[in-house]
Amino acid sequence: MLRNKALSSILLSIGSLTGLLAFTWPLYLPKSEIFLFQPEAARTFAIVIALIAVGIVAIDISQGALDSKAVALLGVLSALIAALRLVGAGAVGIEPMWFLLIISAYVFGAKFGFSLGVIAMGISALITGGIGPWLPFQMLAAGWIGIASGTISKISHKFHLKIQIAFLIFIGLVSSLAFGLLMDLQLWPWIASTDTQLSYIPGGAIIDNFQRFMVFHLATALAWDIPRAITTSFLIAISARPLLHSLRRAQLRLNFTLHAKEQMASAR
Repeated sequence: MLRNKALSSILLSIGSLTGLLAFTWPLYLPKSEIFLFQPEAARTFAIVIALIAVGIVAIDISQGALDSKAVALLGVLSALIAALRLVGAGAVGIEPMWFLLIISAYVFGAKFGFSLGVIAMGISALITGGIGPWLPFQMLAAGWIGIASGTISKISHKFHLKIQIAFLIFIGLVSSLAFGLLMDLQLWPWIASTDTQLSYIPGGAIIDNFQRFMVFHLATALAWDIPRAITTSFLIAISARPLLHSLRRAQLRLNFTLHAKEQMASAR
């Protein structure tokens, strides 16, 4: 069991490190010919990220951390999150999907949260036809948000419920802003023209490219990021209490972790 647990952690680490490199290479690599960093690699990269998420779920099933009911819950939550993304389609920054991802990952843990974020974003893209070079980056960023929420729960679940909700609102705010920054980072080399002060400079100094990127990001993204952050934090504030109670009851019945009873007791 320990070997399987280590394997899932290694798999998650490999996927995250590869994704981090794919996000940030414009800041420190010259114009790259590596296939992973080209827009046409999107389909392959998306498949790899999805396989990592499925692999983590499979490993957790094999070691008894997830059973058929837990996998069914993962599927239901993924479908709900994907459907919630459709609610805000076409509205600037109105993306109600994030509150459910953050709260669910907070209850069920980092690995579950990663798989939930990746699978939900993939389902959403299939439903809306939003498959393109941006998809694997969206999937990975959603998975990272799940990891962050699940990890912070290990620290905060012993606090009073009001403090836990404050943590969740904070996660929602930071995640919403971070998601916008990451999406801009992966698009920046391709959509910024080559002859402006905002342009990516192939092989340029890290500090120069970083400054150009931040100006580009602040000039283009805040109209999306701020509404996303407000929407997410508001939905968490009004729904966290009943959702935490409901999901923790499900956690107890599915026996996800040894700490489920302790988390339920702290929420009272």
